[in-house]
Amino acid sequence: MDIETYKKEFSEEDAVGWDAIDQSLEKLYPGQQPKHYAPGLYYALGGDNPLDGISIYESKQQEDHFHFVTYGFSELYYDEEAVGKDFSKFGFELTFRLKKTSETDNENWACNLLQNLAKYVFSSGKWFEEFHFIPANGPIRLGYDTDITALAFVKDPELGTINTPHGEVNFLQMTGITTAEYEALKQHPSTDECAKLLAQLRKGNELLITDLDRK
Repeated sequence: MDIETYKKEFSEEDAVGWDAIDQSLEKLYPGQQPKHYAPGLYYALGGDNPLDGISIYESKQQEDHFHFVTYGFSELYYDEEAVGKDFSKFGFELTFRLKKTSETDNENWACNLLQNLAKYVFSSGKWFEEFHFIPANGPIRLGYDTDITALAFVKDPELGTINTPHGEVNFLQMTGITTAEYEALKQHPSTDECAKLLAQLRKGNELLITDLDRK
């Protein structure tokens, strides 16, 4: 999209990138109103949390799970300088699929995890790509008896990639991996090895839903 077309189609009141994300989610979850978490004070106004929002959808694909989607790693609002770029801001948004159990009725911890990852990206200027992996420096959910202590990143199997007026946005899904799986990756740290691990985990779990009780 060129700048003149952009000016004709949008105004400064439009959340251009946000709307592009919403349109993709409406196709996947038609008519569903997600839970939405927003910081009390936006980052641009001096708040501590870089993400302007996190939406949580309920999915019945494969098995009942929550599907988290972030807003903030890509350019969300009207910005003439962002028009026509290859990638929108960092070029991705994070997603997370969490298996529903009696212990997952409170999703605040997952939103905090996503915000902490955003703090790392915004402060370091480094970003995540498919088949990256990182330790969580402990259980991904504090206070819960889980062996999921690290995260691997893969393209979200349902949302994939979208093109926005500000450039491409990849939906990167973070998937929980166990301590043993992470230690094995550390022995041979490469995207190829991470891809092999995730391919193995897909067997019986095509959507790579994180199960906190998986050993």
